[in-house]
Order: sequence, then structure tokens, then C-alpha cells
Amino acid sequence: MTDTAETAQTSFPSTRPSGCPFDPAGDFAKLRESAGPTKVSTVAGVDAWLVSRYDDVRAVLPDARLSSRSAPSAHVVPGADLEREVESGSILQTDGERHAYLRRLLTSEFTVRRVQALRPRIVELVEEHIDAMLASDGPVDLVQAFALPIPSLVICELLGVPYADRGEFQARSAILVSVDLPEDEIMRASDEINEYMASLVLAKLENREDDLLSRLITRAEEQGRPLTVPELVTLAVTLLIAGHETTANMIGLSTLALLRDPEQLNALRADPELAPSAVEEMLRYLTVIQFGLFRHVLEDIEIGDETIRAGEYLIAAIQSGNRDEKIFPDPDRIDLARKASRHLAFGFGAHQCLGQQLARVELQEVYTRLYARIPTLRLAVPFEEITYKDNTLVYGVTALPVTWDR
Repeated sequence: MTDTAETAQTSFPSTRPSGCPFDPAGDFAKLRESAGPTKVSTVAGVDAWLVSRYDDVRAVLPDARLSSRSAPSAHVVPGADLEREVESGSILQTDGERHAYLRRLLTSEFTVRRVQALRPRIVELVEEHIDAMLASDGPVDLVQAFALPIPSLVICELLGVPYADRGEFQARSAILVSVDLPEDEIMRASDEINEYMASLVLAKLENREDDLLSRLITRAEEQGRPLTVPELVTLAVTLLIAGHETTANMIGLSTLALLRDPEQLNALRADPELAPSAVEEMLRYLTVIQFGLFRHVLEDIEIGDETIRAGEYLIAAIQSGNRDEKIFPDPDRIDLARKASRHLAFGFGAHQCLGQQLARVELQEVYTRLYARIPTLRLAVPFEEITYKDNTLVYGVTALPVTWDR
């Protein structure tokens, strides 16, 4: 076995290929040909083992010998404190029984049946925002007019957060998912969004309503293990940010990718039944969680020809696993008919995305309705002028100016 004391071989993350904004950063095709993980240096100041093959990523993510106690993308935050004490309400950074308990409290809110019950409301929101776009006089920014408000409205209604207060969290969440802003700016945004959510939690504790936060409070009390205000705040902020950042960026970025692939887009317009498989394929192809998932190694673990030692760090490159040619033939091409449901875009194992069914339904309704109702949808600026979120945990476009025949 190779000794892990070797010098780091390369830096992570690297830049995306020039002119290929939909392809992941890094020479992952070459890395997947190797015998196993690759040692990399990270901007967080530590070396880590980069796992890039689909089968290896899928094997390590459920492994209890790996811990999630640092933020999933801590490795791309300069100077990140990787040993910082984990907040007890952090479902992203707790392991074992505590994580399982928090997840059980929330699971019933995101079942297939519960999410399907939300579909009519999601349809209504999608149609309303398409109507508003069609009523406009000129080009619109699809991000601000459509991609951002729909998942924001859905998660606000689900949590019981007043949508009128969306300005309180959207700007701050954009700061919190950035990887290169000054620490004091990030901390200020964190404090502000926590303060806002604390006031909402206290109101729910005083007056329960028909929303997720109220049900979460009651469910924990019924279990005999009530959650503290800080725990409720941490959970609520996590759900609020995750509930709109990922889906909003998927809507904008996948629309751009489909506009660049008119054959696939026309196939989707012609056959609305293609929407479910189209969603899975676009999730695979784009993998907006762009830096992979960071883990602490608790016990020695063997991957391929390498032994990764306890105390070291590992990056599960889900963006690479989703382009693994051994699992997804011709992986750098969009194929909306592809059976891509085995993708890793939502992670895998105990920490797999809790809200994945909600994201699927939102994207299905967007794909079914937006492109059919606006068949001449196109970019309002040259493709080369589109800018991207290379420095955020969730990849996407900063804006997407579009127009259509009126």
C-alpha cells in the first residue's frame, strides 16, 4: 500500500475547462483512470484524498469510518477551522445517533407522498411566474424573475417563513455559500440570519401553526427530546438556504445548458413525459454542488491501492462520479432519455439530501411548463457574456437574460 505521507500531488479546486462552463473543474477523466484516490492540497490549508471514481464515491459516503463534522465544503474555504465545535442542531455536521434523530424528526416532511401533495401549489407558482414573464415588455433575467422566486416561495410556505421577508435571507444566504469573502462579512451575515430565524422560532414556540417549524417543535416534544432554540434555528436556517439555493441554481444553469442543446430541448418540448428522466440527467450532468463533499477519516480505510489513515481528510468528488464513463456512457453529453437515477448529485448514505423529492418535483414542473409555454425562449445576450458562480458552494449563473418572440 502507498504511504499517505507522500507530498500532495495537486491543488484543489482547480478551474473549469476554458469555454466549457458545464464541465466540472479538474482533469477528472484522467484521475478516474488511476488506481484510486489522489492526494491534493486544499485552500483550507490541509491535504486531502480526492476520490473521483463513481464506485469509490458511492462506497465511502455511507462509511461510518468517515465523519461529517466539518461543513461539506470546508475544504474550499481559506483558513477554515476544521476542528471547530459542531452546533448540536447541525444536521449537516453531526454523525451517528444524534444525526439520525434530527433526520427522523424531518423525514416525514419530505416523503414522496407529502411532496406530491405540494405539486398543485408548485404548478400554480410556476404558471404564475411564466404568466408574469410573458406579460413583461422586454428581456428578463430568468434568475430573478423565475428561478429564484419559485423555490424560495415553496420553502418559505413550507417552513412558515413570511415570503415578504425573503430579502432578509436571500442576500445573506448568497454570502454564506460564498467561499472567498472576508470572514467578518460571512460572520455578520450568519449572525443576522440567525437572529432573524431566532425571532421566528420563538414566535412558533409561542403560537404553533400548520407549518414545518411548528410540527418539528411538536414532534420533538412528543419524542421526549425537545429541541433547544439554537438547535431549531440551526435546522431552520439550513433548510431555508438549502431549499432555495440548489434548486434555483439548477433552474437557471440547466435552462442555459438546454438552450445550448436545442435537439435535447426540442425533445423535451415535444414529450412532457420526458421531464422526470430529464431532471435526473440534468442533475447528473451539472452537479451544482461543485466542490464535492468533505469528510474526516476516523479509522484507516482502504480505497483501491491506497490506505487512508485515521486523522486524514477525504473529498468525495460527486461531480466526477457523475461523469464516470463506466457508469454513464458518453457522460459529457446531455441525453434526457438516459436512465440517470443512480447519480450522486444528492450525495449518498446517511447524509443524502433530505429535500431531494421536493427538488425533483419543482424541476419536473419547470421542465414540463417553461419551455413548452415559451417555445422561442432564447438568450438575450451572447453566450460568452454569461457569468458563473465559480466561487460559491452551489454552482450556477449569476444572471440569465432571456427573450422570446412576442
